Amino acid sequence: MAETMKPGTLYVVATPIGNLGDMSVRGGELLRDVDRILAEDTRHTARLLDHLGLSTPMTSLHEHNEQKQIGRVLDWLAQGQSLALVSDAGTPLISDPGFELVRAARERGFAVTTAPGACAVTAALSISGLPTDRFVFEGFLPPRQAHRQRELERLKDQERTLVFYESPRRIVAALTDMASVFGADRSGVVVRELTKTYETVYAGTLGELAELAKAGDITEKGEFVVLVGGADKAAAVEAAMVDAERLLTRLLQSLPVKEAVRITADMTGAARNPLYERALVLQGKGG
Repeated sequence: MAETMKPGTLYVVATPIGNLGDMSVRGGELLRDVDRILAEDTRHTARLLDHLGLSTPMTSLHEHNEQKQIGRVLDWLAQGQSLALVSDAGTPLISDPGFELVRAARERGFAVTTAPGACAVTAALSISGLPTDRFVFEGFLPPRQAHRQRELERLKDQERTLVFYESPRRIVAALTDMASVFGADRSGVVVRELTKTYETVYAGTLGELAELAKAGDITEKGEFVVLVGGADKAAAVEAAMVDAERLLTRLLQSLPVKEAVRITADMTGAARNPLYERALVLQGKGG
């Protein structure tokens, strides 16, 4: 049974990420029955409406005009209109515009509700073979290498599965930087063109995926979701202790034990007592 439209309500409606058959029945009915659709790209949404046999009026709302359109949209809601917010693909606001509008509508007391559906983040996770009980969605990485590497450094010790969106023109650079920062042996999955005709899943280590991308074996066309396995905490601690011991050994060649331990602890974050005990062993004074 068709849903009764609630006056002055903003419906956040998920649309297909590729296969048009993934449009939910309820979502399609809402797009039919609302007074107006707020679309990221009206030309793109027009193809979906044509597939559904709909002719609902549309207004563009995208990252470049969202602030200007908010007042207009709030006026429509105040007049009792029901509106649907859609992005080009998937669930609105997930690396797409709409956050400012939703916040403004809620602050003004208008009802905001959802018609959930497709989302590239959860779709990619479901077929990745990586742990899905805990994950972090980071959206798009910075386009410039220095900024991208700095962001990856911030995430390298994250123990949850990491999920990124990436563009075709940066997929090679992104995978190369991930292998460099996270380690070439870290598990990764690249999902391309989800739910579309040429959907492809590449799985392996980040080093292997980076080499595939450089060789052109990962086609640089379409839309990408990149997933990275979380850091192994035990392995990270062990690696940190190896680095700390290497530094401690060098410092003991020219500094007293206490000074060498203090500097090593300050520079690596390692605990002083284990470092002190290790320093005594290295100098042949330990048990």
